[in-house]
Amino acid sequence: MLAMKILISLQLLGLTLLCVGIFHCQAWPRYTFVVEETPYRRLCSTKNILTVNGQFPGPTLYVRKGDTIIVDVYNKGNRNITIHWHGVKQPRNPWSDGPNYITQCPIQPGGSFTQTIIFSSEEGTLWWHAHSEWDRATVHGAIVIYPNKGATYPFPKPHAEFPIILGEWWKEDIGQLYNETIQNGGDPNISNAFLINGQPGDLYPCSKPDTFKLMVDYGKTYLLRLINSAVQEILFFSIANHKVTVVGSDASYTKPFSSDYVTISPGQTIDLLFTADQTPNHYYIAAKAYVGGAGIVYDNTTTTAILKYNGNYTSTSTPSFPNLPSHNDTKASVHFTGSLRSLADKNHPIDVPRKITTSLFYTLSVNTLPCLKHSCAGPNGTRLAASVNNISFVDPSIDILQAYYYHVNGAFGTRFPNFPPLLFNFTAQNLPLYLQTPKQGTEVKILKYNATVEIVFQGTNLVAGDDHPMHLHGFSFYVVGWGLGNFDEDKDPLTYNLVDPPLQNTIAVPVNGWTTIRFKADNPGVWFMHCHLDRHMSWGMDMTFIVKNGKGLGAKILPPPPGMPPC
Repeated sequence: MLAMKILISLQLLGLTLLCVGIFHCQAWPRYTFVVEETPYRRLCSTKNILTVNGQFPGPTLYVRKGDTIIVDVYNKGNRNITIHWHGVKQPRNPWSDGPNYITQCPIQPGGSFTQTIIFSSEEGTLWWHAHSEWDRATVHGAIVIYPNKGATYPFPKPHAEFPIILGEWWKEDIGQLYNETIQNGGDPNISNAFLINGQPGDLYPCSKPDTFKLMVDYGKTYLLRLINSAVQEILFFSIANHKVTVVGSDASYTKPFSSDYVTISPGQTIDLLFTADQTPNHYYIAAKAYVGGAGIVYDNTTTTAILKYNGNYTSTSTPSFPNLPSHNDTKASVHFTGSLRSLADKNHPIDVPRKITTSLFYTLSVNTLPCLKHSCAGPNGTRLAASVNNISFVDPSIDILQAYYYHVNGAFGTRFPNFPPLLFNFTAQNLPLYLQTPKQGTEVKILKYNATVEIVFQGTNLVAGDDHPMHLHGFSFYVVGWGLGNFDEDKDPLTYNLVDPPLQNTIAVPVNGWTTIRFKADNPGVWFMHCHLDRHMSWGMDMTFIVKNGKGLGAKILPPPPGMPPC
């Protein structure tokens, strides 16, 4: 009773305790996220957007490796919401992962949900965002994960650090855009601007005075924590006249390499060092879309920020502009992504699965569904869809995690195929129309605890070939291989990198190409996997893994927290 009174008192003071018995207690930091409508002015007009605590981008969370924090989420907005902690593995705790109708039902307007965020091996940069409809366009923020106390970065300590969040802006309401897209069955309207830290930059109307400025001192080295929060586009990023050194991706350190530009997928994070070693002046920082698919409509504008040297000097009238790759330069995109390697030193060892127990081959396709009287806005009056192994995912009426945990029958099936049901030349031109129609369903793939899993993702050219940034919740995975064209099961595995492959949670499968990942299924729970282009996810390019409990308490899903949002 005394321990309970102490716990309640400390909760009121903004701390939550983990108590082993009543003798060993550890304080957990507690944060409040209030989701609410807030007026913001961009591109000469003002609209209400959903924000957290009135901020856009939202607040940055600062933690150390292995920390646990509590976030109380209050929905004071006008529509349902969930919050996902992107890249946080949440060991044994899928209850706070956040994807809508996968691990929870949404927090309804006026409701709240307390989420426990358990960090483990992550170190570097991650982010949080809404995981319901397309609200992550404005509901998002950075997560900075410092090394343990007493530990240091595996690179010289930078003079200063800056989160750089790339995003998209629509003049229309993002909820209205989502509803229109779902109703008419076509492509969504393209965005009106890209953003750097919430600002469009000098090249857009009514935007120049608020352009984000990065102030630096000559000769100093800085760490940029780059996050792509864009809803629909992979982006190229560069700083005029300055090279960057890549030192991390998705909260895992990489072997340093120098580059003039960065390719970053929605959902991905890249940690960059750069030295302010140029003539003191103003230099543009810029980002624009990379679109590898032919005939895909995209936002062809460019967002800018300004790198501004401190000191007294005469600046040029117009800042120097970086040389970004062309919008369809697939070679540049895959060259950058293919250059990532794990640091893999004695202080940061890796453990690439060698003996695979579960081999999966997943095709990623854009599809079409028939529409009554050919009245939809997709090709030839159809409705656009998307699929993994020809199954277009359908949200259940109750979240899959609760259905699994409480043995609710009929909420989902367990027959997700290991291989595509139809074999064809996946990347050929002019594929037969009958291949475009997927099955619809809520099927999951069951994995045994500690299974070693290999997934070959194969992009197809159905309807329109495109890049697919695939994100897996609950795990980081090793990207052991990739290529353009069809995967060759005899030749391509011979090229796998099993020595220092990058450890990521999001990887862009190249247009009409393939990517192979490996991971160990050592995190029991229900975990979502999906394309992080939100139009593709909304069309059904997603699926769910259920990792079964292992033996012992440390290998079982934690009990559900109180106050789960009702379905």
